[in-house]
Amino acid sequence: MFKKHEIYKTDKYNMLNVEVQGKTLIVREISDQWGEECHTFVSRPQLLHWAENRFRAEDFLGREDELAEIMARFREV
Repeated sequence: MFKKHEIYKTDKYNMLNVEVQGKTLIVREISDQWGEECHTFVSRPQLLHWAENRFRAEDFLGREDELAEIMARFREV
């Protein structure tokens, strides 16, 4: 059984989950525009580096609380 962490979920078609499979971290990003994307990481620092580049502060102007919550959930993984 793999442990799943829900990072965000806005509806049935827009969500991001992280699965912990032993030492491997698999990010499944589902969007209504792009479909499903999977990213595989072998370390937690690598995952956090990707998350910091994927969720930039410039994209969340006026929604800083939402960005802080997303990054906090990544750090909990």
